[in-house]
Amino acid sequence: MNNKVKEILSYVIIIIVVVLFRTFIATPVRVDGDSMDDTLKNNNILILNKLDRSYNRFDIVVIKRGKSKLIKRIIGLPGEYIKYKNNELYINNKVIDDVSISRTGDFDLKELYDVDIIPPNYYFVMGDNRGLSLDSRYNQIGLIKKSDIVGTVSIRIFPFSKIGKIK
Repeated sequence: MNNKVKEILSYVIIIIVVVLFRTFIATPVRVDGDSMDDTLKNNNILILNKLDRSYNRFDIVVIKRGKSKLIKRIIGLPGEYIKYKNNELYINNKVIDDVSISRTGDFDLKELYDVDIIPPNYYFVMGDNRGLSLDSRYNQIGLIKKSDIVGTVSIRIFPFSKIGKIK
């Protein structure tokens, strides 16, 4: 093989590796909107971990919705009954410390969806900016299927002044 072919082949291999990495492992994702304020700001760029498939309460996840992607926080897990009363989160009738500092209006899962618990393979998600977020409290979004979750985000890469782990 001559040097020119070797050089082209090395570039082709690099391109294939990058495409495979972005398709199956991790890729940048941009925050679009203010629903995750103050944790995430509009136009922040995050790293989406596509390998993480074990979702926990308060994980920040990327959800596919048609051609768009939503970034929300998991609040309720499959098999749980959730409600907010007097700005406190109740999971199965026990108070849980919420990571959001935003005021959350009262609601009850039973009132929203006429179900006692979140069904298997579904999650209840909310934005951190509770007064502005379109999330699982509304029928347009609803409970989120596990298969609609693309992955988790925990690292911000832009703006450069905020690079690092998301708190």
